[in-house]
Formats: sequence, C-alpha cells, structure tokens
Amino acid sequence: MQYTEIMVRYGELSTKGKNRKDFINRLAGNVQKVLRDFPDLAIKTHHDRMHIILNGTPFEKVDERLKLVFGIQTYSPVIRTEKTLEEIEKTALELMQATYKEGMTFKVNTRRSDHKYEYDTNQLNQLVADYLYNHMTGLQAEMKRPDMVLRLEIRQDGAYISNQLLHGIGGMPVGTAGKAMMMLSGGIDSPVASYLAMKRGVDIEMVHFFSPPYTSEKALAKAMELTSILAKYCGKINFIQVPFAEIQETIKEKLPEGYLMTVQRRFMLRLADMIRAKRHGLAIFNGESVGQVASQTLESMAAINDVTATPVIRPVATMDKNEIIAKAEEIGTFDLSIQPFEDCCTIFAPPRPKTKPKIDKAREYEARLDVDGLLERALAGVKVTPIYPGQKFIDNIADEDAALL
Repeated sequence: MQYTEIMVRYGELSTKGKNRKDFINRLAGNVQKVLRDFPDLAIKTHHDRMHIILNGTPFEKVDERLKLVFGIQTYSPVIRTEKTLEEIEKTALELMQATYKEGMTFKVNTRRSDHKYEYDTNQLNQLVADYLYNHMTGLQAEMKRPDMVLRLEIRQDGAYISNQLLHGIGGMPVGTAGKAMMMLSGGIDSPVASYLAMKRGVDIEMVHFFSPPYTSEKALAKAMELTSILAKYCGKINFIQVPFAEIQETIKEKLPEGYLMTVQRRFMLRLADMIRAKRHGLAIFNGESVGQVASQTLESMAAINDVTATPVIRPVATMDKNEIIAKAEEIGTFDLSIQPFEDCCTIFAPPRPKTKPKIDKAREYEARLDVDGLLERALAGVKVTPIYPGQKFIDNIADEDAALL
C-alpha cells in the first residue's frame, strides 16, 4: 500500500503550555536529523500533529527510524485524499483490501476538525462501513475491542485515512531539557544512563577518558561505537575524548593505594565539569549505581562530588544489575558493552580501594599533586568528534591491523 504521509501525535508536549511551540520545533528538528538519509521527505508541524510527507519514500524504511525518536506518543501511516465521499470510500476500500485479514474484526472511527463538512461523524462512519460491506466479503464489525480501527480524519485541507496506530517511544524531545555532559565508560551502565537522560529531553555530549598506551585504540573505538548506537535516538551526539594517562600515572606514583580510585574519580569529575562549563552544559550525568562497586558507595560519591557544585545526576542509581542489563539489551548496547576492551578505570583499578573514603583525606592527598597543571594538560588534548547513527569504529581498526600484517 502506498501511503502518502505519516501523521505523528505528540506525547507529553500536550502539558507544556506556552512552551509547546518550542518543544514541537525541537521534535521536528530531531526527526529531521534522524531521517536525514531520506531527502524526499518533507516535515510540516501543527499544534496537534506533525505530518511527514513521504513523497514516494516507503513507510517501512521511515518507520524503523521514527519509532526511536523521543517525544512521539503515537503515529500512523496515512493516505491523504480529497474530502468527497466517493474518494474517501474508494481509498478506504483500497486500504482495507490491502491490510484486512480474514477473521479480524473492525470498526470505522471518524473525527472532524472541519465542522462544516456535509456529513457528521456518525453519518460518515455508517456510509463508509456500508460501502466496505458492499465491496468486501467476510467483514466482522466490533465496536468495543476491534482488531482494526479504520480512522478517518476530516480536516480543512483534506481527508486522512489510516488503520494503524503505532506507539512511539514517548519521553521528551532531546534538547528540550538543556545540555549536559555524560561520563561514558565502555561498560554496561553508562550507555543505559545515557538513554534514560535522553528520554527526559537532555541533550548529552559524551565525555570519555582514555589512557594510551595502557588502553587500546579498540577501547576508544568501542566507546565511540556505543555513542553511535545511542545516536539513533537523537540523530547526532558529540563525543569528547580526554587523555587521562598522565593523571593516572601521577596518582599511582604519589598517592596511597586505597585512595587511587577516589582521587582518579575526583579528577574525572573536575575535567567533566570544566568541559561542561566551556560547552555551556547545565549538569553532569554518569552511570553510577549505588553500592555496585567501591567507587559507588554513598561515602565514595560524597568524596568524589566534593570537587563540584554542579548537579551530578545518576539515572541508574537505584537500579540493580539485572535491570540495567535488561535495558541495555533492549536498547542494543549490551553486546558491545561486554566486549573485552579495557577502559582506563579497569586498567588502573587498585586491588583494595577504599569503600568509605574521607573527604578531608582525599583533599590532603591531592594537595601533594600539581592539580592545575595536570588538568590543564589534559584539557589541551581534548578532541571533539560528532558521531551519527550507524557509524562503525571497531571494525575499521581491525581492518587497519590486518593491513599492517
């Protein structure tokens, strides 16, 4: 069946009052980014609907992308036609013949925003249903819980006909809640935290710490590819890689083993905060889950958070590991997250880290270091890369390695 457009219905945007227009415009921009590979599409926004004009593009291809865009409650592939009864009946019949399966029940449901139309909703429901019965066999009507609802919308500019109501991912359009930095490791938790942040409208930029030569190029590529998977929910994510080897070497050389992890994390948070300020972010997100590892006890979180007054938000803080894994599998990051390319957190992890570090002790040990110099040199090596859905990074490195052999 050749649909002419997709009718998108907004989610929580209906509660946004005077800001509604800004939210709709942001959603339209996100949809445009996600569908950038389809140049024939045209997007038109209205206060209660968004219309994606297909112009010959198959609905199925667009559907694969659209169902992942935050801020969409429901959507339907529709056929727009003239408002004459003859055209409505003809189009309704073609759609039903193409999609109705034997044994299904159905009903006709009409809505009118053009209240001057010659037929009211009940009349049009009856006229179209009678026409279908006269031209198809085996139809079964059911008013309460039909298998299929043939929806007719009579608007000022035409009649819109559909029989699918598809559910979007919900949430808020990415960007409507402002920008934040996400501290992305190569593990399971931080990609899930990223997904949950974006679902609430946060425009995230990934901050990833890497420590060559202790960490491999594949570890960095893994984090970039995780970002590419997450970018399918918003169209693009900036990936910010921060060199961290000098800081880790210095801490390991000069500080007691028990506080290596605490001080490392304090440096990471400082750097994330400095990047946030430079890039006009409002908060920092991470993938910490309370009590999961030594650096994620409440005492550790307090000692690490001591370095900033910026909000540090932990979307998976109260989820257990099985819940996080289930969500990672759902969003498509799990299989990549468990690939054995070690990041800088695991490379320099001490065997016996403090689970209840003291803030004053952390400050005291840091005073032995050239904190400002270490931070300045790390920031000087920062690199920002825009990442788009579907990009591959690990395979490219494998190909380069093979070429060298």
